[in-house]
Amino acid sequence: MKTFRDLLIWQKSMNLVTEIYQLTNSFPKEEIYGLSSQIRRSSISIPSNIAEGYGRNGNTELLRFLSISISSLFEMQTQLEISFNLKYITEYQFSKTNEESRELERMLSAFIKKLKDRK
Repeated sequence: MKTFRDLLIWQKSMNLVTEIYQLTNSFPKEEIYGLSSQIRRSSISIPSNIAEGYGRNGNTELLRFLSISISSLFEMQTQLEISFNLKYITEYQFSKTNEESRELERMLSAFIKKLKDRK
């Protein structure tokens, strides 16, 4: 039986969370309850909502939670850009993580479209 762990979007989002945690480890200590905490929370929300939606009954609920997940992804992308603007991360770190998040965005969007087309 398939589980949410079999979904490539969930696996990629889990990798992104790990990367965000590694990036934010070097943030200034005064950001521990600010930007560092916020970007971590938004990144955690991505795979969490994918998993929760998968565990619900039917595509309508899954679509709702995927929508929340992609919104959290957009929030995280914004916070990533703020982190770069504040020079908390390097251009390389920003580019690499941003591209990974954009790939996940495309995958989520395609999955959402596929589910909507099935309705």
